[in-house]
This record gives sequence, C-alpha cells and structure tokens, in this order.
Amino acid sequence: MRLAVLLLGLLSAAPLAAAERSVAPGADSLAQAVAGAAPGDVLALVDGVYEGPVTIDRPLTILGPRGAVVDGGGTGSVITLAAPDVTLSGFTVTGSGQVNENLDAGVKILEGADRAQVKGLLVTGNMHGIDVHGGRDAQVVGNEIVGTRKPHMNERGNGIYVWNSPGTLLEGNSIRYGRDGIFSNASSNSIYRGNLMRDLRFAVHFMYTRNTEVSRNISIGNHLGFAIMFSDRAKVLNNQSLGDREHGLMLNYANNADVTGNLVRGGTKKCLFIYNAHKNLIWNNRFEGCGIGIHFTAGSEKNVLIGNAFIGNREQVKYVGTRNMEWSHDGRGNFWSDHPAYDLNGDGIADSFYRPNDLMDQILWSQPAAALLTGSPAVQLIRWSQQSFPATLPGGVRDSAPLMRPLTIPVAPEIQTLEAEVQGRWAQGHTDDLDPSDLATH
Repeated sequence: MRLAVLLLGLLSAAPLAAAERSVAPGADSLAQAVAGAAPGDVLALVDGVYEGPVTIDRPLTILGPRGAVVDGGGTGSVITLAAPDVTLSGFTVTGSGQVNENLDAGVKILEGADRAQVKGLLVTGNMHGIDVHGGRDAQVVGNEIVGTRKPHMNERGNGIYVWNSPGTLLEGNSIRYGRDGIFSNASSNSIYRGNLMRDLRFAVHFMYTRNTEVSRNISIGNHLGFAIMFSDRAKVLNNQSLGDREHGLMLNYANNADVTGNLVRGGTKKCLFIYNAHKNLIWNNRFEGCGIGIHFTAGSEKNVLIGNAFIGNREQVKYVGTRNMEWSHDGRGNFWSDHPAYDLNGDGIADSFYRPNDLMDQILWSQPAAALLTGSPAVQLIRWSQQSFPATLPGGVRDSAPLMRPLTIPVAPEIQTLEAEVQGRWAQGHTDDLDPSDLATH
C-alpha cells in the first residue's frame, strides 16, 4: 500500500509532456494562448495578423511562417520576453512604438529572460529591432532586421541593441537602415559573428564592452564600419568594411584589442583611426583606397602593427605626435604600396626602411593653407635635406622591415555586387546629422 502511494506521488509530480498548440490570428489570440499555455509548450502560428503587444512570461516556443505577423499597433515593444528559455522562430514582428527613450523594440529580452533564442524572424517597422536588455546567453541568429528611415539618423533605433547581457551570440543576421547595426553597451563575453550590415550610421558600435569577439561581419555603405570605443579586450577578426564613409575601423579609448585579418577599402576618409588606444595588436589587415590609411594620435602607446598592407591610400599615415614609433617587430613590418624598395637577398623584406611623414607633413596637418607652398623650391629643399640627413627629422613613424608583398583578403562575389552598388555614394553628400568626431552623438 505504501509503495502504491509512493508511485502515485511520483507520477503526479512528473511534468506533463509539452504540447503543440495551433494559434489562429486575431485580436488577443496570441496573448490568450500564452496565458493558457504550460511551460515548454509550442505555439504554432499561421498566416495572418496577431495583435500585440504581448509578453511571454513562461518558457515557450513560438514559431510560424513569415506570413504570420505579430503587430504591436504602434505601442511599446511588440514581443517582450520576461521568462527564461523562450524561443521565437520564423514569423514577422512589426509595429513597435516609436519612442527611442523607451527603447521600443520589435523583440525585447529582459533581465532574467536567460537563454532566449530568436531565430529566422523578419523584424521590420520598429524603433529598435531586437533589444537584448539584461538577458544572459541569448542567441539572435539568422534574422532579417529592417529599421526606420527617419531623416536624422540619431532619431532612429538600432538593429540589435545589447545592454548588460553577457554571453550573447549574434550570428548571421542581416541588418539594414536605422541607426547602428549592432550597438553593444556595458556588456561582455559575447560573440557577434557573420552579420551583414548596410545603410547605417555604424555597423558595429562598442561602448564599455569587454572581452567580446566581432568576427566575419560585413559593413557596406555605412557612415562608419567598426567603432570600438571605451572598451577592453575586443577581438576584431576577419571583418570587411567596404565603401563606408568616415572610418573603416576606429579604436577610441580601446585597449588590449586583437585586430586581425580585416579588410577596409573604398571611399573611406580613414581606413583605421587610432585615438588614445593602447596595447593593441594590429596585424595582417589590408587597408586600401582610403583618404588616409591610418590616423594615429592622442598619445596612443604600446601598439604593435605588423603584417598589414597599406595600398593606394592618398596619405598612408597621419601621425600626430613627437615620439619615434617603430612599426615592425622581430624583423617583420608592413607593406606600403608607395615604398620604392628592393629585396636583393629575396627574403621578402625590403632592403631600406620606410618613413611616411616628414616635417612638412606635420606643418600641413596643422596649417592646411600651407598646401599652396608644397611645390615651392624652399619646401622641396627641406624635404630633400630631411631625406639626406635623417637626424633632422622630427619624431614620427618608421618601419624598419617593410614587406615586399601585400597579403590578399578575398571578397565573396555576392558581396562585391553590393559593394558596387554604393560606389560614389558619398560624393553626392548627405542629409543626416552624424558627426563622428562628436562623442555626444554616439
């Protein structure tokens, strides 16, 4: 008898098997289905409109085709995840509120809503696309996010906003329009990989982000590619900035970063901008066709630059400082397309050092009007004397072991097609309110 009672108790304590429930479109139908579901249930949507907003307060899976549209009706966030282990898959999310200060979003993942999975959604017509706002170990994978197109970029929302959400994985998302593609603020220990970002302010924007990997992302036709700001131990690996306007890659108060295998090319004012950034390893990148290859300033120290290729930039280096900087390490430097060098012993290292700037360059940086004198005999005499007598040169950059051949970084054919679509875009001007040098606009 006691054994039978024990078995009955065990059976009553065992969880019921998760059920799959079909949810018909209509007013409040999704909210009612959530309220009536048991933890672990699957809610299957069909083509049609489901009115929101809706809050998911228990572990559920909600899936459906693109024709199943959850519409927030212009109020708040469309879908809010307030419980752990929620999965959203396949359908369309639209119609959030448009209050930027409230972070109205298509999908909002709150603190405590850990291990959320948001996969394969179409997220369009919202202020922010997906807001990972405190939930840990979220996976945002394979979504198409289309942002707003208000005339002023700072009035738009971000494609994906990550705030204080360690362990976030952002992978394979396509993000277009809006403000920033991925804005990571006060977060850590995450991976942002393989995302395509177009027609934005910044493709990837870090503020106070730690120990996070940004890899194999592609930025096309944005105002700025990858902005790593006030952050530590970022891994910026194998990304591509193609036809972006201001900077391809910016390290601003960024320390201990590994910047490797990245390609920046085409139309950008500065391929690489380093401002008050320290102890960064910058190697095996290709910087091509920019106004300035690398702008290095504000006392940045203890950075290592080796194996990079600087190709066809109008000005290879702009170094604002008085110290002597050596940009080679262990007998290996960088490739400079304007360095007329020889390699008599065939070891791949040029037989003469490379120095990109002289005293006249520094005068031109501080007094642009002096460019009118660059062809004068006096200026040519100064430059000749500094080449002949290096001891008269001011502090600056020197590469003692320039490379004879540049590394190559391939671009996929379909990405080349998108790159070609934005060629010449910035020559036509712009109407937004972006000022990359004004930190208040970030």
